[in-house]
Amino acid sequence: MSGSRITDQQVRLYMNHRKLHPQKLAAAKSGMSERTARRVEHEAGLPSQQPRRYWRSRPDPFADVWESEVVPLLRAAPKLKAITLLRKLQEDHPERFPDTMRRTFERHVSQWRALEGPNQEVFFPQTYQPGARGLSDFTHMDKLCVTIGGVAFSHLLYHFVLAFSRWEYASVVDGGESFQALATGLQNALWQAGGCPREHRSDSLSAAFRNLQEEEDFTVRYAALLEHYGMEGTRNNRGMGGCPTDVPDLASGSAPAPLRAHRLQEWGRPLSFSLIHGQK
Repeated sequence: MSGSRITDQQVRLYMNHRKLHPQKLAAAKSGMSERTARRVEHEAGLPSQQPRRYWRSRPDPFADVWESEVVPLLRAAPKLKAITLLRKLQEDHPERFPDTMRRTFERHVSQWRALEGPNQEVFFPQTYQPGARGLSDFTHMDKLCVTIGGVAFSHLLYHFVLAFSRWEYASVVDGGESFQALATGLQNALWQAGGCPREHRSDSLSAAFRNLQEEEDFTVRYAALLEHYGMEGTRNNRGMGGCPTDVPDLASGSAPAPLRAHRLQEWGRPLSFSLIHGQK
């Protein structure tokens, strides 16, 4: 495959096939090009025994435009894709930078971003165990501009996710982040899931936590709800309401599929419902 280093196993396989087949056929059976096969026959030793080449074998085609034209664009808009930058060079310098140089240019851009680009966000992936954690959160849906009979419908969505399987449940809340909304949404989610996780996590909801208390953290009703379903209650940050949980934001790309299909604030038109006919 073009651009990939051949392995010791491929060379051994090629040598075995070469005893019985022409060079072209032996190369095809070994997953390498005929040109690579010719090089293999003239080299002594396996690929792992060959020194790596860290120098250029040909002049850099972007040398005279890199610092003067490409780097300023990268500094101004670091998220620009390499193909977009290449198209700009092709417009400014017709017939000088053909598409065959695309991979070379992409390597240049990747190297610049690694050495001189903006700092990357640090991300620590989390691992979950099956049945270990469920998460709840509320999301304000005003940005979707939902209307009922032409009147704006200000509401929340309760969102529940099983951390391991990403199974999701969401329900409309006509009101605030009350204990009734939390308990109703959580119980409906658990019934639909067919079971309960060992841990239930949320942010510091006043409906669930005594945020001004140092001890007896749970409210009486929330503690009773957890005990009834045999779950352990946890939260992200003590005493800080509105902190994000591990639950994906419903208005983002991690929202449940039906809602992702109706992120209509991006489409520039509101979402309206008819209570009489139940149609959008």
